[in-house]
Amino acid sequence: MSERAAKVTPTDEEQDDEQITDSAAPDAATEEPAAGTETTTDPVTSGAEAVVRALENAGVEYAFGVQGGAIMPVYDALYDSDIYHVTMAHEQGAAHAADAYGIVSGEPGVCLATSGPGATNLVTGIADADMDSDPMLALTGQVPTEFVGNDAFQETDTTGVTTPITKDNTFASGSDTVGNDVSEAFALAREGRPGPTLVDLPKDVTNGETDREPDEPKVPDTYDVQERADEEIVAAAAERIENSERPALLLGGGVIKGEASEACREFAIEHEIPVITTMPGIGAFPEDHELSLEMAGMHGTGYANMAISHCDTLIGIGTRFDDRLTGGIETFAPEAEVIHVDIDPAEISKNIHADYPLIGDAETVVEQLDEAVDDSPEATKWRAQCQQWKSDYSMAYDAPKDKPVQPEFVVEALDEATDDDTIVTTGVGQHQMWACQYWTYTEPRTWVSSHGLGAMGYGLPSAIGARLAADDDQDVVCIDGDGSFLMTLQGLSVAVREDLDITVAVLNNEYIGMVRQWQDAFFEGRHAASDYGWMPEFDKLAEAFGAQGYRIDDYDDVADTVADAIAYDGPSVIDVHIDPDANVYPMVPSGGDNGQFALTEDQL
Repeated sequence: MSERAAKVTPTDEEQDDEQITDSAAPDAATEEPAAGTETTTDPVTSGAEAVVRALENAGVEYAFGVQGGAIMPVYDALYDSDIYHVTMAHEQGAAHAADAYGIVSGEPGVCLATSGPGATNLVTGIADADMDSDPMLALTGQVPTEFVGNDAFQETDTTGVTTPITKDNTFASGSDTVGNDVSEAFALAREGRPGPTLVDLPKDVTNGETDREPDEPKVPDTYDVQERADEEIVAAAAERIENSERPALLLGGGVIKGEASEACREFAIEHEIPVITTMPGIGAFPEDHELSLEMAGMHGTGYANMAISHCDTLIGIGTRFDDRLTGGIETFAPEAEVIHVDIDPAEISKNIHADYPLIGDAETVVEQLDEAVDDSPEATKWRAQCQQWKSDYSMAYDAPKDKPVQPEFVVEALDEATDDDTIVTTGVGQHQMWACQYWTYTEPRTWVSSHGLGAMGYGLPSAIGARLAADDDQDVVCIDGDGSFLMTLQGLSVAVREDLDITVAVLNNEYIGMVRQWQDAFFEGRHAASDYGWMPEFDKLAEAFGAQGYRIDDYDDVADTVADAIAYDGPSVIDVHIDPDANVYPMVPSGGDNGQFALTEDQL
C-alpha cells in the first residue's frame, strides 16, 4: 500500500471490507465525494504543503517516486493528500512510469526523488522524456540551501546536471514561492511542445513556514507559442499539394501530442494522400486503412521507405526528421519539396530543409491547409504504385514448425488476442522493432516506447504508468526483450503490490539481440558481451515476485498461453523462448539510403 493508503486504521468491523478493497486502492483514491458531502481544504502552512497543493490544483491524481531524506517533507505533505503515490522500486522506473502516464493521458506525469543518487537515478527517464517531447514534472529533494555547494551528504547539483535535458529547470529559493514554482513547471511541461520540467526542492524551503496558496498552473507571460502558421506560406504549400503527382504525408509524434490525429486522418482521406508515420507517430493514422504505409526509417516497411524516396511532395507534420528516420540526409526524399509543420521553430530545417516552413500547432495548421487546398492532387497512379510496393515488399515471414518460435508470430498472436485500443509498451532492441512492425495500431496514445534516447529497461515501468493512465477496460501489454527486461524487472514488485493488470511478454533469445544482429552484419560475428546465455527463468522469477508466470517453447503453446496471460486479472509474465537467430528486417544501415533497404543480411 502507499503511504497515504497505509494511514487509514479501520475499526474491527471494517477489517473485512478493507481486505476486499485494498487491491483497488488506485481506483478508490480518485473516487468523488458522495453527494451532499462537504469537502474542506486545510490552509497551507509549509513549503512542502504548497508543493502538494500546487499538484492538487493541477488535477494530479498519481505520483511515482522513491522516498528519501531530502524529499521527506514533501512526502509527509503527500500523506494527507488525495494524490495517490506509487512507490517504485527504483527512481529510473519512477521517471519512466511518469513519462508513460503523460504519453497515455496527455497530462504531465509526476515523479519524485530525493537528492543525490535519487535525483541522478531520474536522469535517464528525464532525458528520455526530453528526446521524445513527453510531458513530465520531476520534483527532487535537495540539501538545505546553506549546504549547497559544500559537498554535503547526498548533494548533487541537480539543476546543473539536468538543465540540458529539461524544458524548464528551477531551483526553489523560498517557501513563499515554491508552490508557484511547481505550478508554473507543471504548466510549462504540457504547453506548446511538451517536455520534462524539474523543480529542485531544498529541505529548508520545503520545511519552511508559509501561508501562501499557490496559483493555478499558468505559463509565464513571456512564454509565447505560435498557434497559426503564416497564411502566405500556407497558401503556397496548399498550391504545391494541389499540383503534386506523388504526395505523401509523414506523421510524427507531434501529431499525437498536439491532438491532431483526427485532423490528419480527415485530411489524408479527403485528399487521398498515402500516409507514413515515424516511430513516435505510430497510431496517428490507422494502419489497417488502405492509405497507410505504416512506419518508415531504419526498420520501417519497404513500402514506406520507397514512398519517401520517390514522392514529389512530402508533408511532414510534428516530426523532427531524426537520423533513424532519414538515414543519409543527402538521400532522404531526394525528389520532394518538403512542407514541414512544427510548433517548435528550432526544428524547422534543422535536419531536412523545409521548402514550406509552417510553424504552429499541428491541429491548427492542418486545418489551415485543409481550408486552403481547393482541389485534391491527381495521384491515382501514385496510389497504385504505393499499393504495388505494399505487395512487393510485404511484411511476410516464415514460421517453420521445425525451428524455434519466430518473434513475429508471437507479436501477431498478442495483437489478435486483444482489442484495438490495447496499449503496447516496449523496452528497446529487436523486440521493440517487431512490436512496431507486426502489431496493427489504429488509435493514438496506444504505442508507448523510448524512441530518441533508446533506453533499455523502459518497458515494464512504462507499463505501470500506462496502466494507471489507461481506461479500466483497456488492456496493457508490455513486449520486452530479455536484456531490457532484466534492467528494471524489480518493477514487478510494484505491479504486484498495486494489483495492476499488465501482461509482459519477454521475447527471450538470450542475447542483446540488436547488438548481436549488428555484430553478425558488421563485426564478423564476434559476439562481444552480447551473448546472454545466463538469463534467469523469467516465469519462475515472476512467480517469486507474486506475479503469474508462463513459458512458451513452441508454436503449440502460443495461442492458449497468450489467452491465459491476457485473461489473468493481475500482472503476468510470459517467458517466450524465440529463435535466437531471428533478425529484424527491413533494415537500412546507419546513414544509408532509405530506398536501398536490406531484406536479408547479405544485402547489407
